[in-house]
Amino acid sequence: MESLPVCRALKGADRAFMQDLVLTTLRNLSLLDHWIAEMTGGKVLDEATVWLLRGGLTELLILNVAEHAAVNENVGLAGRASGLVNAVLRRICRERGVLLQGMGSLGVETRTSHPAFLLRRWESQYGEAGMEKLAEWNQEPAPVFVRLNRLHPEAIAGMARTEGVESVGGDFYRCEILPRLALEAGWCYAQDPSTVVAPGLLDVGPGMMVLDACAAPGGKTAFLAQMMENQGCLVACDLPGGRLRRLEDNLLRLGVRCADVRGVDWLEVDGLPFEPDSFDRILLDAPCSNTGVMRRRVDVRWRLSEAEFDRMVELQRALLRKCLPLLKPGGRLVYSTCSIDREENEGQMEWAVAAFPGLTCVSKESRIPHLDGVDGAFAAVLKWA
Repeated sequence: MESLPVCRALKGADRAFMQDLVLTTLRNLSLLDHWIAEMTGGKVLDEATVWLLRGGLTELLILNVAEHAAVNENVGLAGRASGLVNAVLRRICRERGVLLQGMGSLGVETRTSHPAFLLRRWESQYGEAGMEKLAEWNQEPAPVFVRLNRLHPEAIAGMARTEGVESVGGDFYRCEILPRLALEAGWCYAQDPSTVVAPGLLDVGPGMMVLDACAAPGGKTAFLAQMMENQGCLVACDLPGGRLRRLEDNLLRLGVRCADVRGVDWLEVDGLPFEPDSFDRILLDAPCSNTGVMRRRVDVRWRLSEAEFDRMVELQRALLRKCLPLLKPGGRLVYSTCSIDREENEGQMEWAVAAFPGLTCVSKESRIPHLDGVDGAFAAVLKWA
């Protein structure tokens, strides 16, 4: 996982602690605000003071930072609000046990800091128990996984001498810390095991014409190139600009030679950017709500809304309309997301089959975090009958 911007000026242990503090605070906002309201009698506070208290409570109640250090540091940053911050944090120190014991009586929305509308959506799909397990899953820090890059001739030997990595099968390693040297050398790529479900269903081979329609940052693209043995043509598209440059850098470092990187804005281009029936295989890893990776992307729960789901559904359908005509007869298109919400996944496949005569959905595969122990993912194979 990349470092947060606020952490980049720090080094070593200070950097790691600050990143942990920021992520843990964001992961527990509703719970922290509940405790702040309880400690202040619901007093209206300015934004700066609220954030200082959130950070202080995170240190004291979740990260178990020494009381004197947490109190003194946050009081020193509080300015004119130092008296209030001091009083609240010292009360927290006295009542810590009572507050932590009381968590069990709080509702799921508060205890796991998830918006109510998300919990309702998940309860309708997974039941009350499944919804609660999913919300609790999102509260745990995500482990670091990397995939061995078999395109690099020294990858196997390099990973064998990389400290702090443990093989978990399927060319994946779980890492105690991010193995920066191995990543920079191109021996591996940081990605969750669930990310190879969609490329695996695509069933690519050497010599094929393959389209990766939404390729950045390039983890799935590099895996496709590995399955193609770097032979054939892998057209990797994404929006022009920073995302495309990141894609190019990653593919270069990973030794991908069969890729033709193109800047394509699928929604802005008139007509089709390629000739119809051009590709044997198409991977459409569509933009989505990211509800399957909320453990890694702790901001997602706070930026999502019902309207955002509607927007994603329309965007995904627009991309399917652009990509399906590019598929050769007898070829296959794999539609994938990192969402766990039905309307972005199974619902879209039902729509596509109804909207495109002669189209069939021949198989589907999914990963549900609290059931499968990895990031959420969905993939389905579409073919022309």
